[in-house]
Amino acid sequence: MNNQRCGSFEYPAPLIYLGLKLLDKLRYKNYQIAITLIIGGVVLALWKPFVLIEGLQVAGLYASIALPMALILGIVGIINLAHGDFMMFGAYFAYWFTVYTGADPLVAIFPVSLGLFLIGMATYRGTIKYMHGAPELIQLLLTFGISIVLQQLANLFWTSQPVSIHVGYASASATIGTFTFGTYGFVYVAAAVILFIGLFHFLRHTRIGQAALATGQNPTGAKLVGINIDRIYLLIFSISIALVGVMSVLFLTRHSIFPHVGGIFTLKSFCLAAMAGLGNLTGILWASLILGLGESFVKSFMGYAGWADIIFFVLIIVVIMVGSYRRRVK
Repeated sequence: MNNQRCGSFEYPAPLIYLGLKLLDKLRYKNYQIAITLIIGGVVLALWKPFVLIEGLQVAGLYASIALPMALILGIVGIINLAHGDFMMFGAYFAYWFTVYTGADPLVAIFPVSLGLFLIGMATYRGTIKYMHGAPELIQLLLTFGISIVLQQLANLFWTSQPVSIHVGYASASATIGTFTFGTYGFVYVAAAVILFIGLFHFLRHTRIGQAALATGQNPTGAKLVGINIDRIYLLIFSISIALVGVMSVLFLTRHSIFPHVGGIFTLKSFCLAAMAGLGNLTGILWASLILGLGESFVKSFMGYAGWADIIFFVLIIVVIMVGSYRRRVK
């Protein structure tokens, strides 16, 4: 077999080839979705431009939080119900750092991401490591328990009262003609794009990333050819939690935080991953755009803002049901 080396690892070229072929098969579908979204974006820009702006910003936030979850799902194979709570915990770390140092919240990105990387390592070593091969219900109960622990720790350390940090640049706006809109939300769009490109490059063009891709495709085969899959799982899980830490700082600059703030983002990230397909990073972007624009469109109608989250999950149910029906037909 034609093997390649990854430090102390060896991984088989055929496993990487299969992974890349799977990604290639998704391209045609992605092009169709892209064309549909472009047409829809042009219509929104002419009809309700503020919906397009807000929808893009919301989609960027959803995508940048969901991408690390998709990475864990695709490589480690664990459904992490504590995903949003790690973000919440990181936001509280950033809040504490900002209050006690007087620094700009964005300065907290490095210490918070490093702290969450170490927390991710400890979480994997202490719990997740022993769940491989366990029934999915057990995995869900474990990560749900981690979620509750994080929420209660936040309650003990910072109480349940919402806290926030005001920064002037988070209120920045721009005006085009008579149309004025907030610009800071595009930070989330930039974060999503940078995160996607970074993960794509990491998985396809680095040795550890390729070993991780091979492990996600076929862990048994990867183990047989010398990849230390436990070390790969540890690195991927920890890196994903660290990326959530970066997003927690950006989230803090514009939103209030409280111990249960991460729950909705766990649900939405999981739903986006389900819509996109297991480990499909490109699909996360498309799904986030669809749902971000959909939410903003519903909220644009007077008296219907409360329907946005309902429509979000209705769309999820429809997509999953259609996918299930197609699989049965095949």
